[in-house]
Amino acid sequence: MSENIKNRSEIIFLYDIKDANPNGDPLDENKPRIDEGTGINIVTDVRLKRTIRDYLMNFKGKEIFVREITDNQGKIQDAKLRAKDFLEDVKDLEAKGFNEQKNIIKGKIVESCIDARLFGATIPLELKVKEKNKFKTVKGSITLTGPVQFRMGRSLHKVEMKHIKGTGAFASKAGVTQKTFREEDVLPYSLISFYGIINENAAKYTNLSEDDVKLLLDGIWNGTKNLISRSKVGQLPRLLFKVNYKEDNYHIGDLDKMIKLKSEKNDEQIRDISDIILDASELIEVLNTNKDKIECIAIKKDGRVNIDFSGLDNTIKPNEIEIN
Repeated sequence: MSENIKNRSEIIFLYDIKDANPNGDPLDENKPRIDEGTGINIVTDVRLKRTIRDYLMNFKGKEIFVREITDNQGKIQDAKLRAKDFLEDVKDLEAKGFNEQKNIIKGKIVESCIDARLFGATIPLELKVKEKNKFKTVKGSITLTGPVQFRMGRSLHKVEMKHIKGTGAFASKAGVTQKTFREEDVLPYSLISFYGIINENAAKYTNLSEDDVKLLLDGIWNGTKNLISRSKVGQLPRLLFKVNYKEDNYHIGDLDKMIKLKSEKNDEQIRDISDIILDASELIEVLNTNKDKIECIAIKKDGRVNIDFSGLDNTIKPNEIEIN
């Protein structure tokens, strides 16, 4: 494994989706999340992290702590039992004190699980401890602050929601000729922007490495592209932009707010990335002003995205993010 990260980074990630639901709200009939005051589409950071986790587990074969595991009876494993998965090869466990067991679990989870190193975890514990020849159950928890944090994703334009009705393939019940009806809510188009930050201070406690960050970027880009479920088909990554700083404990902040969407169409009429020009002039100006504090910039851009970074100072011209 490569060395732990040393410096702070900021991330901008843009992706779009057509005729689908980027993130349903279970408290509102699973409709796409829309800010009623602004008409902006919202996607939770939890959704993006799930995309990354699933990609790293299913496509890269990485161990993930936060995932659904069922037993032979179909019961879903809780976090306490999940934590104990990492103690199976520890001998004489119950003879060890609670704090010793806790540190063993923490070390094994951080070593084994890339999502714990990236996003941290809150892990409830319920461990058996031997005291005076008797066993007792002691409760506690492990808290790992994730070095990688994302804000809620927001579309760069107002969206409209379409309600679609259709018929299913099966009868509504046995012995009838009427098929079931299907209803769903989708967005004709949404270009979504996420902002993230990688905190080098928290990385010390989860041992986040440069190799982990490379896999994170891979998961953001290819995880989004390979999320081909019925509600997510049509998602495409459009821009991944990463700024790496060299000054300790420093970052500019709010970089995502410095990219503006321009279009000849009204927001709700936008249907494709070709309808959009992305204006990065404010972002370029701020980065140039802070060039002495920037180590380097890395970028991955879809060929259909209309955005110009040529105004960046030569000392911080972006490199290509290497993603398989």
